[in-house]
Amino acid sequence: MLSPVAGRAASLNSVGMGSRRTRRFGALAGCALLLALGVAAAHAAIVRNGGLELIADGEFTPHELPRNHPAPIEIKGRASIRSVAGGPPPQLDQLILDFDRDGRLSTAGLPTCAPASIEHIGVAAARRKCKGAIVGKGMVGAIVLVEGQWLRVNGALTLFNGPPEGGLATVVAHAQPASLPDEIYVVTIPIERTSGDYRYRATVEVPEVFNGAGVLTRLEATIGRRYRFKGRERSFASARCSDGGLAVHGRLTFETGLVIDGSVEKYCVPTG
Repeated sequence: MLSPVAGRAASLNSVGMGSRRTRRFGALAGCALLLALGVAAAHAAIVRNGGLELIADGEFTPHELPRNHPAPIEIKGRASIRSVAGGPPPQLDQLILDFDRDGRLSTAGLPTCAPASIEHIGVAAARRKCKGAIVGKGMVGAIVLVEGQWLRVNGALTLFNGPPEGGLATVVAHAQPASLPDEIYVVTIPIERTSGDYRYRATVEVPEVFNGAGVLTRLEATIGRRYRFKGRERSFASARCSDGGLAVHGRLTFETGLVIDGSVEKYCVPTG
């Protein structure tokens, strides 16, 4: 279960993000991945600490998965952050996510989308330009300070298969607020292979949104892409169910020094 940890985070191993024009909306894409590669929810995980409330919830289908080999899955997830006292929550500085060892990520033969190619274009144009690389869609929400007033804004989110960086797979997130069409946000999220209970690690060093005058508050995303390569059906996200459960571990570090650190495990039904 997710649990709050007071105080400043200890030194963490981070994955470099390379060249980027990134802003704070990219962290929400990381929250989407919190629910990816094997996290299904019957109930939301809720954490309240230091005046902050974090809610994460999600679902994957199908629930029945082979015991000994991965099968395609689609993930729907949402996450929200709010201040219990009202007003904007603290800014999220870093997000580290570890994904279950039974999850699989497949990108062989899947087209990629270069971040630089979509940095200055809107949602529709980005989706047209990198149509073959889309692996997820959704929305993001933020609170931004405009002329002395805090305004809530929502934007369309698109997740693309990104080009490898330093031998690591990447996901490129693109978001554009509907009420702030001149604001376009692109972030590259590297995915590192790990060992032990978890197979993948995604590290997001969270950038700014709206020139530092905005704070992320919400995400909803559906992740999943099936495609063919060399005559075979493939899936960007897949999983097996070897022990009846799939887990993800997350560590969120906020500008105030508050750290929320813990894991969520959801059931699956093994077949075969």
